[in-house]
Amino acid sequence: MHTPKPSEDFSAQGDNVHREWHRFKYPGSLIKYSIFLGLLLFLSYSVHYLNIPLERMLGMLGRLGDVLSNRYYPPDLEYIADIDYFGAIIETIQMAYLGALFGLTISIFLGWFSAYNVSPSRVFIYPAARLLAMGCRSVHEIIWAILFVTILGFGMLPGVLALTMFSIGFAGKLFAEEIESIDMGQVEAIRAMGGSHLQVFVFGVFPQVRVAFTGIAIYTWDVAFRAATVVGFVGAGGMGWYLKRNVQQIETERTAAILITIIILVVISEFISAWARTRVSKAK
Repeated sequence: MHTPKPSEDFSAQGDNVHREWHRFKYPGSLIKYSIFLGLLLFLSYSVHYLNIPLERMLGMLGRLGDVLSNRYYPPDLEYIADIDYFGAIIETIQMAYLGALFGLTISIFLGWFSAYNVSPSRVFIYPAARLLAMGCRSVHEIIWAILFVTILGFGMLPGVLALTMFSIGFAGKLFAEEIESIDMGQVEAIRAMGGSHLQVFVFGVFPQVRVAFTGIAIYTWDVAFRAATVVGFVGAGGMGWYLKRNVQQIETERTAAILITIIILVVISEFISAWARTRVSKAK
């Protein structure tokens, strides 16, 4: 039997049924268009308040082409062929690897503690873990790098610590969300058998999120590597230091070569990460 929907209007005339379809009904339509109008007005006010010259954006691509062709072309490829710069590339990869590794290791426990359904203590540990995850995530990796460079001085260590904090905030939240969506049947079964909190996590939680954790770890490494290419701009080592020096010295051809190197490395990392995520998805 067909049940009329709220958006359908039936008027029977003999055996014929006349239907009138209404896409939006009052007051839903009024609310929808009011929200849309409010967003449009806020956008217009923001452009006016910030004094954004929209007319200048029309010629932006032309001016960008002139700058690239006159200042950044041709790139100084001989500069990036230097052995010292190749060492900076290796340092960047190592920095990203260590930062992601340390951050992911801590994030596993942080995700466990900040998952409301399996947290060992919902009164004390859960809010503390959530606060830590939000604190790490709310601070940009460049700000972390500036902070650690101020405390520890220039070098690789501040960069590794900055990427570690970034990975903790990034992966910890994703881990917690995956854990909160598991089937609690296995967890309750182990609890009923007298299992400890650690046993519940190892045998009841982790097997259900193992594949998801692997995908999150790959994605975290990918994002950490992109961040590692620029944290050196504030003195945290790697390729970013060369980028900062040449930008400050207005060596535009060398800057272009460094940017090309960063783009190539990021693209390679993206392909490797996409391949690894595909393999993980097939393993589900």
